[in-house]
Amino acid sequence: MSSDFIARLDAFARRLNWVNERICALLMAVLVLTVWLGVADRYAYTLGTTWTEEFARYTMIWCALLAVPVGAYRREHIGLEFVLNAMPKPYRRFLQLALDLVGLAFFLFLTYYSIGMTAGGKTQHANIFGMTMLVPFASVPVSSALTVIQLFVSMVRDFPLKAPEAMKRAEEVIA
Repeated sequence: MSSDFIARLDAFARRLNWVNERICALLMAVLVLTVWLGVADRYAYTLGTTWTEEFARYTMIWCALLAVPVGAYRREHIGLEFVLNAMPKPYRRFLQLALDLVGLAFFLFLTYYSIGMTAGGKTQHANIFGMTMLVPFASVPVSSALTVIQLFVSMVRDFPLKAPEAMKRAEEVIA
């Protein structure tokens, strides 16, 4: 693959990651406000809101699962760092590639099978809201598909098949 293609691919993934990080931050703010409202309602105001706990649960699920592709793009997930660091440098790339392929296969599998689970959520209903479980269940295929994209980009970006000079030019384009 050309360094220009890798640079463009990484630029796309960086923009996607930027948007995803903002969505996670917004969901965390909504989560904190919802929990605060639930606590204030229970102990101070007694407004009788019954939806805060369930809404906070679904918000937390979406936020946590959307954080997975962010970690995949930045390579900040818990991994086999102690094994990688103990290996000679030439072999690290190949072990990292193997781990990326395993992760890619897992998240592709999860994306495929979670679509059926999400479709099945149309017939299930949330306790308090009365909404279908389609929206909460959709967090799994959305986050796993985004993780597939970010893992693929990280794999292509970090396992160059070109000479180091070409990769250095690609990094300059990205920066």
